[in-house]
Amino acid sequence: MRISFLLHNGYHYGGTIRTTFTLAEELAARHEVEIVSVFRHRDRPILELPAGVTLRHLVDLRKDSPEYDGDHPDFHRPAEVFPRGDGRWKQYSALTDARIGEHLRGVEADVLVATRPGLNVQLARQARRGPVLVGQEHLILDGHSRRLRRDIGHEYALLDAVTTVTEADARAYRKLGLPGVRIEAVPNSVPAPAVPPADPAAKTVVAAGRLTRVKRYDVLIDAFAAVAADHPDWKLRIYGTGDAIQDLRGALARQIEERGLGEQVFLMGAVHPMEPEWVKGSIAAVTSQRESFGMTIVEAMRCGLPVVSTDCPYGPREIIEDGVDGRLVPVDDVAAVAGALRGLVEDDELRAKTARAALAASERFDPARIAARHETLWTELVDGGAGRRTHSEGRAKRHREIGRAVDAAYTLKAKAGRLVRRFR
Repeated sequence: MRISFLLHNGYHYGGTIRTTFTLAEELAARHEVEIVSVFRHRDRPILELPAGVTLRHLVDLRKDSPEYDGDHPDFHRPAEVFPRGDGRWKQYSALTDARIGEHLRGVEADVLVATRPGLNVQLARQARRGPVLVGQEHLILDGHSRRLRRDIGHEYALLDAVTTVTEADARAYRKLGLPGVRIEAVPNSVPAPAVPPADPAAKTVVAAGRLTRVKRYDVLIDAFAAVAADHPDWKLRIYGTGDAIQDLRGALARQIEERGLGEQVFLMGAVHPMEPEWVKGSIAAVTSQRESFGMTIVEAMRCGLPVVSTDCPYGPREIIEDGVDGRLVPVDDVAAVAGALRGLVEDDELRAKTARAALAASERFDPARIAARHETLWTELVDGGAGRRTHSEGRAKRHREIGRAVDAAYTLKAKAGRLVRRFR
């Protein structure tokens, strides 16, 4: 098969980029695979380019490039095809509308895969008939704005398939009512680490992720404090930084100091790759209020660490078997997190047994196994003529016209709201 992925920015770094690169490399062993990045802001991708995969871009944002597009007049005009409900809308423009549309109408592929809701909508609105059209959801349906969910419910009907990373999210999508659209849960993949598994005797708890409120590292620190009082030889290492909106490093540092944990709890900053850091610990901890999947859980398990995780929506319950390869505890429950950590800290045999189970269970997320699930789905769609589904040009046109009309209504509503606020 010829497979083309459409990615927001393949030259940056993030979970969707990592999992797309991993999947593309595995598929490239048997298929012709390309990744098309809407944006390019640097000469080389931050992640290593997957072997056998072509990476190209549509809009060049390198100011020293002779093909720099930042001065193009359409770059400064708002996007009309890319949906306003997508949080990245302000980064898109009339120029990206045109470039993406040109790409989707001309690309020679059996399967076109878009990797975020806004691009999935654009795929539905602009792709030509012929290729199988697949929209991937790397977050969760319920986490999107009402406006974007409206676009999803309307526009995704023109896709052939939607894949989610959890079965729970797949159920949410099935409730939308998308007749004729295959909806399947296929988790993200994580390659086997290039380092030996963690030593269960290591007296370190490891956590990794953005330093934002949703990760609830304050809960983890308080829980660890309760354990560390009786086990002063244990350490907690937290890896990661904040984002442009929120960075709790300062608040967490103050909490560590106030709890007297300066010699036991460490904010390590961002580290890449994480595998050599995971294996320095013997327990991993995730205290999030929500997760779209839980990549760090799988990464830790692949390194041989049992994970103590909150039983939050949506991913942890589909990754961890409570009491076998890790522990699931209620969200925001300091005592429960402390109890689960204590159980593993104080029982060397249990910790080693759970670590072995985590390592074995994590093999189901190996790229070869996950790629095979995508291949099976896509092959069935290609062989069944899904890309030639009887969506008449008239129906597709009506979908686009309705989408534009609703967008216009939202714009008028926003303008009216601004006027009301102005004259109050």
